[in-house]
Amino acid sequence: MSVLNFIVDLGASVMMPIIFTIFAFALGVKFGKALKAGLLVGIGFIGLNLVIGLLTDNLGPAAQQMVKNFGLNLHVIDVGWPAAAAIAFGSKVGALMIPIGLIVNIVMLITKTTQTVNIDIWNYWHFAFTGAMVSVLTGSTLWGIFAAVINMIVIMVIGDLTAKGVEEQLGLEGVSIPHGFSASFVPIAIVINKILDFIPGINKIEINAESLQKKFGVFGEPVFLGTMIGALLGIIAKYNVKGILTLAVTMGAVLELIPKMASILMEGLMPVSEATQKLIETKFKNRGKLYIGLDSAVSIGHPTTLVVSLILVPVTLLLSVIIPGNSFLPFASLAGLPFMFVLIVPVTKGNVFRTFIVGLVIIICGLLIGSNLAPLFTEAAKLVKFGMPKGSTGSTLISSIDYASSPLPWVIIQFLKYKVIGVAAIVVSTLSLMIYNRKRIVKANVEQ
Repeated sequence: MSVLNFIVDLGASVMMPIIFTIFAFALGVKFGKALKAGLLVGIGFIGLNLVIGLLTDNLGPAAQQMVKNFGLNLHVIDVGWPAAAAIAFGSKVGALMIPIGLIVNIVMLITKTTQTVNIDIWNYWHFAFTGAMVSVLTGSTLWGIFAAVINMIVIMVIGDLTAKGVEEQLGLEGVSIPHGFSASFVPIAIVINKILDFIPGINKIEINAESLQKKFGVFGEPVFLGTMIGALLGIIAKYNVKGILTLAVTMGAVLELIPKMASILMEGLMPVSEATQKLIETKFKNRGKLYIGLDSAVSIGHPTTLVVSLILVPVTLLLSVIIPGNSFLPFASLAGLPFMFVLIVPVTKGNVFRTFIVGLVIIICGLLIGSNLAPLFTEAAKLVKFGMPKGSTGSTLISSIDYASSPLPWVIIQFLKYKVIGVAAIVVSTLSLMIYNRKRIVKANVEQ
């Protein structure tokens, strides 16, 4: 535990090079090449974090200004994902989640119920978050661990099922995204996408990055789209001319730089991916294809993801005011909206229109879920002595878009309220999902 905690505390930019260098070397890659691969992965993560930081630092104040301009006064405060992660890992479940998660992954690989080697250890906090909420609800750490394991298994399967789309639509060969936040919205996206298929006229609308670029020429490229959307956000935030232009250029830079940083990271991943597949072909001929499970940060650079996310920032604020029953004020998490759409884009095949429609639905659901889980979230925060936002009162509640507005933890929590019946339903559903995934994997191996 102490060794794992030390590695995790180093941060992704240091942790990932160490893990990848060791992993690549163990797979037979020469040490020099393995070290270079690890360093490139680390450099890619640093680059992504810098650009995402650029996005957060500039979009956050704009969102805050929009909140003031709209005069929003909702009593559930958005504390953002860093606070949610701190609360999750600060709980008893969080202290155990990394070794338990590694064991779960190994068991699933052995039983062929997953194809993903999930080395995204940091984001195990999503599973720990669900466990922490359930632990507060039931007063039991064991039930919390049960919920965390269920959450992880479901996300691992979703990561497998979307891996082909990640390769084809996002260009990440040999990679899956078993990311709790991003994967939670996939079932909703599949349902809505299928409904849109049956609506005459709507089912013919096709707007993607390529069509935008063809229609608008150079002005349809990501750098120009980002610049135009940034300018629009600056105008809505009532910035002065300098502020509008600064935000415009910054958002253009974000849309242009993220794919370039991701390509550096992918350069580091390739030797590991190739060595993994070579090992499987020589030693495990019947094992089939394996994927490396990574943070969804590696794939937020898709133009559709970023364009839809930026458009939805002011829309989310508007929805928070007009949705009946909502008490959640989104703010700190708004800059993280792109992570919502990482695995939705493969479902919609990059269609901007469909991704936007899915986005509207999941934002509405997310606001209501965030409001509903706020009491549990706040109680869990108090148990780990999390510092409440300045100026908040004893009646103030806190929440977060990531992960307290995600449907999967909410569904697990609702089922567990029904005790024996709920537990039985969860176990049967999860086992069915695992069996389905195993049959799919075995069938794919036979066909190869």
